[in-house]
Amino acid sequence: MTDSLHAAGGRYPADAPASEALFDRARAIVPGGVNSPVRAFRAVGGTPRFMVRGEGPWLFDADGRRYADLVCSWGPLIHGHAHPEVVAAVQQAAALGTSFGTPTPGEVELAAEIVGRTPVEQVRLVNSGTEATMSAIRLARGVTGRSKIVKFAGCYHGHADGLLAAAGSGVATFGLPDSPGVTKAAASETIVLPYNDVAAVEAVFAADGAEIAAVITEAAAGNMGVVAPRDGFNQALARITHAHGALLIVDEVMTGFRVAPGGWLGLDPADADLVTYGKVMGGGLPAAAFGGRAEVMAHLAPAGPVYQAGTLSGNPLACAAGLASLRLADAALYRRLDETAATIQGLVTDALSKAGVPHRVATAGNMFSFFFTDADVRDYDGARTQDVAAFKAFFHAMLAGGVYLPPSAYESWFVSAAIDDAALEQIAAALPAAAEEAAAA
Repeated sequence: MTDSLHAAGGRYPADAPASEALFDRARAIVPGGVNSPVRAFRAVGGTPRFMVRGEGPWLFDADGRRYADLVCSWGPLIHGHAHPEVVAAVQQAAALGTSFGTPTPGEVELAAEIVGRTPVEQVRLVNSGTEATMSAIRLARGVTGRSKIVKFAGCYHGHADGLLAAAGSGVATFGLPDSPGVTKAAASETIVLPYNDVAAVEAVFAADGAEIAAVITEAAAGNMGVVAPRDGFNQALARITHAHGALLIVDEVMTGFRVAPGGWLGLDPADADLVTYGKVMGGGLPAAAFGGRAEVMAHLAPAGPVYQAGTLSGNPLACAAGLASLRLADAALYRRLDETAATIQGLVTDALSKAGVPHRVATAGNMFSFFFTDADVRDYDGARTQDVAAFKAFFHAMLAGGVYLPPSAYESWFVSAAIDDAALEQIAAALPAAAEEAAAA
């Protein structure tokens, strides 16, 4: 079965023999058969599709099927798959060597590009979003001499021990409030509050402010589905933390350079002390960063006593891909991303409404998700009111129609500038049946 059937108006069958064979082989040698849990399709059931190629707005799986991609590698691919200029930049860098363990010009250029677009004054390159948030928290503790961290239920900041408390994303998907292997001592240093609740933040600082090193928040939450901060929420966090001598860490691993040239803080400025970045800044290769005011970053080794290091940090291939991707991300690109996101939101809303499926569309710039619920969603508890069975049915019908959605009701959908009329037509064609499946679930 190839994409020619779908192009003629057909639907893919549920089975995927090549992917099934690969998954069986993987489960024997990789825990759960995947290297990141949400890929396993456990939240939606069925066999995860093993992808072998990406081109523009399309993904191609091991069974030869073509999908319009609304995951975009979980956010980084704002230009679509295998953009020629990004590919050329990586090829040129690889021809010179893959890693040196020394400073390189590319990492200086990428750092300068990030500083030029954002409110941070200095930046340290690392390899993953988890490493960025973990390092930012260590730095905040080193600067303040305090130990406790405040985070928000449903916000996911990577899998560092102290942050796997009431996290969203994979943890919400599998219904695990915490993870085995996280010690009570690590968890005891993390205070978890409801998202978008300023009064709760004020209360905890009134009680424990002298012990709190930092508040960490997603700039706009995207790991419980998309839940944007209410007007003034991030600004209130800055005001409260600074009044008590704590720091504000804004996690832009997901929103950074995706929703605007300067990330969410470019749209909704707040006086953050530290900001973390990832995904888009690596152009699809492993790269992340954390940065902030110069006087805060001065505490970081080798300038200061707070230690952080990484053999592959500032890897020349990742820097080349990230720099090419960011330099292509001009105002016209963000207009296209916003327009495409709005078009898809309209198509989905129309289909679900016609089928009588309760739903809410939630947006944060060009990031969005659909909650299968009538309830207002402003936090993690609201996100959990949705009908996950309806999403599961919707997901599989869209997959059969040649559209690849995030395989979890608790994830953001992402668009790329490569989505064209053909991809939009494929999405539109899949929606009526998917909405009917959701209604029947």
